[in-house]
Amino acid sequence: MSGFSQIRVGASVRNSSRLTWSDATRRTCSPSSKAADVDLAPPTKRVPPKLPDGTPIVPPQDLASRPRRNRRSATVREAFRETILTPANFIYPIFVHDGEDDIPIDSMPGQSRLGWRTGMIDKVREARATGVNQVVVFPKTPDHLKSATAEECFNPNGLAQRSISLLKDTFPDLEVYTDVALDPYNTMGHDGMVRSDGVILNDETVYYLCKQAVSQARAGADVISPSDMMDGRVGAIREALDAEGFTNVAIMSYTAKYNSAYYGPFRDALASAPRPGNEEWRIPKDKAEYQMDPANFRECLREAALDEAEGADIMMVKPAGAYLDIIRALKDSTTLPISAYQVSGEYSMLKAAAAAGYLNERDAVLESLISIKRAGADLTLTYFAVDAAKWLQEA
Repeated sequence: MSGFSQIRVGASVRNSSRLTWSDATRRTCSPSSKAADVDLAPPTKRVPPKLPDGTPIVPPQDLASRPRRNRRSATVREAFRETILTPANFIYPIFVHDGEDDIPIDSMPGQSRLGWRTGMIDKVREARATGVNQVVVFPKTPDHLKSATAEECFNPNGLAQRSISLLKDTFPDLEVYTDVALDPYNTMGHDGMVRSDGVILNDETVYYLCKQAVSQARAGADVISPSDMMDGRVGAIREALDAEGFTNVAIMSYTAKYNSAYYGPFRDALASAPRPGNEEWRIPKDKAEYQMDPANFRECLREAALDEAEGADIMMVKPAGAYLDIIRALKDSTTLPISAYQVSGEYSMLKAAAAAGYLNERDAVLESLISIKRAGADLTLTYFAVDAAKWLQEA
């Protein structure tokens, strides 16, 4: 007898056996025995549910397993929920500028460039009240302070450094993340220095990134976050921090940062988009030379292996929603925590769809954040952090 036949015969035997022992049960559950059923249970005031008119009367399917039993009530669904979203999972990105008034960002409804002395403090206090105690600071550098080599990035009295210091002075237990890259300070809008033929300089850029990271650590930063995608920058920054005594300052590396179309509103917020070049100085129109190709998967594993070996404490995927497979790949390849950035374009798309009445904003946002965590993200950078935390509290 073949293995297949044995399986079939075995199945028939099992089915036959099950039919035999269940006959009595089926008889007592049949419509003809309804009167007898009354005596098999205690008296109750519960009213049996009614069926819609026209419901067919059919015998129960012979199913050993019915997955819906584990979804039958809110209590059961909550008990078996595999992914739990909490405000502790969120990092709130904030934009700051060197002024007093908050300036709304047109392409990001609900977000503003915050005055670093007042608006920033008020917004962070609001976030902390909802349980969000992690922020990442992005400074809007005045144009007159930008240069081709971006020295403003490590100015000890720069906007980013002052903002970090004020946050830590005001909220000592706040976890402050920073951004390490040259584009907010670079007249050409790139994360690294641009040579006249359009090549982004790697090692020279890393030298300044190290100075930037150390200046942020001196200001009080808890986590340095290099977003530049230069080769070797994690190891160089780790060495620079350790040499200055900042051995407890962590590094959250933008490990898999893709050359994405979803960054537009962010670049509006910081006026940091690449600038047009000319015949004398070619400026690449995008960041494809150093950010990852959206078509690539395996490349993220190479970047992850390098970042972990160089001393990263957290590894990030950016963007999040369109790269859930990358989040999962990193999660499965390392024991380090994984973060994901729900970027400005993702935020603005959801806000636009909700404003048009196409989506329920609360439900769509929370579903998007659950999916990011389910894919493997321990932390999510999201502009919805405060709203999402409030919605979770209400739930």
